[in-house]
Amino acid sequence: MNVNEINILVLAYLGDTIYENYVRRFLISSGLANVNDLQKAAVKYVSAVGQAGFLKLMLENNFLTDEEISVVKRARNYRTTSHPKNCDIITYKYATGLEALIGFLDILKRKERIDKIMNFILDK
Repeated sequence: MNVNEINILVLAYLGDTIYENYVRRFLISSGLANVNDLQKAAVKYVSAVGQAGFLKLMLENNFLTDEEISVVKRARNYRTTSHPKNCDIITYKYATGLEALIGFLDILKRKERIDKIMNFILDK
């Protein structure tokens, strides 16, 4: 399977589940035991605003490879008319870019790179 032939939103769909799993495991390991507290803490990481912010921080710090930036741009530039009501379209597209990157890396079985990206995010 050629990962570049997979619809970028499908990669984002996959990446979203992987990303959220990392966040949930991180929050549980931090000692949070109440589901409501976990949900509130997760918003910082899983909201479109949070994801877009982390992606921009990675870009500013030259953390991503050229290949990874290409995937992010492909997702960011994908033509779509829908986005959540709680954020603007630009923020949504950056968040989609991060999710697509995680999905892309997962399809390529690059778990170590996903770990590094998620450690970058979860250390912030």
